[in-house]
Amino acid sequence: MEDRITELEIRLALQDDLLDELNRVVARQQQQMEWLAQELRRLNDQMRTPDGSKGGPQHEIPPHY
Repeated sequence: MEDRITELEIRLALQDDLLDELNRVVARQQQQMEWLAQELRRLNDQMRTPDGSKGGPQHEIPPHY
């Protein structure tokens, strides 16, 4: 009986460690997603012309014309 309790305690400790690690991973991914969303908004704003219409490099005439 003592061995079984010890084994369960060990398994619980390992699961707690795994849960903590998963929480850290999720938190890090959330930060990355927030950064990516901010970067996407920045790039979207950069692609707009001052009058609010779509514009940007894809609508510019190349310098050799």
